[in-house]
Amino acid sequence: MSKKIYHYFSIGSPWAYLGLEPLNALGLEHDIHIVPVVSNIIEENGGIFLKDRPAHRKAYWLADLKRWAAFRGRLLALEDRQVLGSPLAASYMVIAAILDGKDWYTLTQALQQALWEHKRDIGLVEVRVAVANEAGFDGERLRLRESESDVLEQWEKNVQSATELGVFGSPTYVYEGELYWGQDSLFLLEKRLESERLGLSVADNTLQPGEV
Repeated sequence: MSKKIYHYFSIGSPWAYLGLEPLNALGLEHDIHIVPVVSNIIEENGGIFLKDRPAHRKAYWLADLKRWAAFRGRLLALEDRQVLGSPLAASYMVIAAILDGKDWYTLTQALQQALWEHKRDIGLVEVRVAVANEAGFDGERLRLRESESDVLEQWEKNVQSATELGVFGSPTYVYEGELYWGQDSLFLLEKRLESERLGLSVADNTLQPGEV
């Protein structure tokens, strides 16, 4: 397992949640290590937070999210969502798990499922700890780690790395130096991996009209 996919993602991104399971499956199928890089939207690279988008783009975002959730078999609770707290501390919790060699995938999935399927406010410490405990972790230990220097330093390194690479949105997958933005681009990344496994060039496996 020498090749790697660097997974740049925000805990608060529903798109990262929808892509998490398929990304994991892709890594297992092609024997590629998924390297998690918990970051944020990078505004200086062109990223735009949902709250800052025009009304029509927000409406399209919601409609498209519903379509993709149905396609991925996820039941997202998107209606009547109360104002939830910042997921930043949850990002620190996942970074702590990564640094400590814990199962970041299971913790990330649990936190994002709580947020996007059950409308639980993972910005609240008691909720975050409970979710971690329910997923089989020591939630209180991870909570204490959230504010420790190595975790905060890793967050800054992740954001800097995302900025330097040109990442702007979540999720972004980086493979062999090439960026694939959005969980919908997993299809294109999969085609590339299939080509490599068959010993073909990317051009040899170019999509033909009518294949999508």
